[in-house]
Amino acid sequence: MSERRLMEGSEALAEACIAAGCRFFAGYPMTPFTELLEHMARRLPDEGGVCVNAESEIEAVGMAWGALATGVRAATGSTGQGLSLMQESLAEITLARLPLVVFNMARGGSDYFQATRGGGHGDYRHIVLAPMDINEGVALTQLAFHLADKWRNPVLVYGDYLLSHTYEAVDVSPLDFGDDLPAKDWAVDGRRDPRAKLVTMLGFSKHGEESPGMAQGMERHFQAAVEHTAAMERGEPARVDVGFCDDADIVVVAFGTLAKFVRYVVRQLRADGHRVGYVRPITLWPFPSEALAAATKGARTVAVLENSGGQMIDDVRLAVLGRAPVEFIGGISTDSSGFGVGDLLDTEVVRARIEAVLASVVASEGAPA
Repeated sequence: MSERRLMEGSEALAEACIAAGCRFFAGYPMTPFTELLEHMARRLPDEGGVCVNAESEIEAVGMAWGALATGVRAATGSTGQGLSLMQESLAEITLARLPLVVFNMARGGSDYFQATRGGGHGDYRHIVLAPMDINEGVALTQLAFHLADKWRNPVLVYGDYLLSHTYEAVDVSPLDFGDDLPAKDWAVDGRRDPRAKLVTMLGFSKHGEESPGMAQGMERHFQAAVEHTAAMERGEPARVDVGFCDDADIVVVAFGTLAKFVRYVVRQLRADGHRVGYVRPITLWPFPSEALAAATKGARTVAVLENSGGQMIDDVRLAVLGRAPVEFIGGISTDSSGFGVGDLLDTEVVRARIEAVLASVVASEGAPA
């Protein structure tokens, strides 16, 4: 029996972590990540877990690495600024094939490049999930832990100030995703074993295998990491929400909380007789390129709305491949605190920007849109 109750987003995400089996969490306070850290600090001890308010983001991700190496479900996070400090460790954790969950409770919306490309070293990628509201955030948080264990790879949940600070009625019951997860036989579990285990970005060494410190072993390991990323990209479905695109002249692409405003405005414009659709990437990596290409096949213009100077637009252009013009209608929109709650998060502003694209199409082609 489901139990819905009114919860702040940061509390709901914390409860979702616990429902997913997270038992170690470390972070350094930076709003709007601070509130998630506070809720985890309050709740995890009651569940037999540990939450650490670390000295810095670098210590936090290092602590999470240690917990992960024992096989425990663990997570960390920050704002984009704090995650910048973690990039070396995030790269090495990925190359060490450890299932970390990372939260980016972004200030503004301009961390797309960081989230999908990373700023670390080597050949690595993270699965990135971008919820539009708290209910979806609860589901995607639990999915993040599942996918991290499934692929033995970090998964990032991309949130923001609205996701952290608004309230919704949510059910945080544990979710069953069906797949059988691989055993964590690589974990350093404290058993007395003369054949020591190593968990390192240079490769795994156990049961008498060749030392990863040898050049040939490192090369094999790094090549295997590349092959693993390719298999993950092929094997993990790119999640996407598509609406009203079958006959759309204008398709608007947006992600995260801003996409909820876009979806609302597109429904209004449809009710007024305009042929407008939307595409909302939920998985930012792997990016839903095929779904976006299909949804924009008949479009006259593809409009990209981001709370940034334009970052996701690169992936949109690659998916559209010149079949239609791709126009940027977003921009930097924030408040005096820098948290990203600016004028762009207003349905009237969103509608005005989409209507400007409609007017431009009508003017250039002389046909109603």
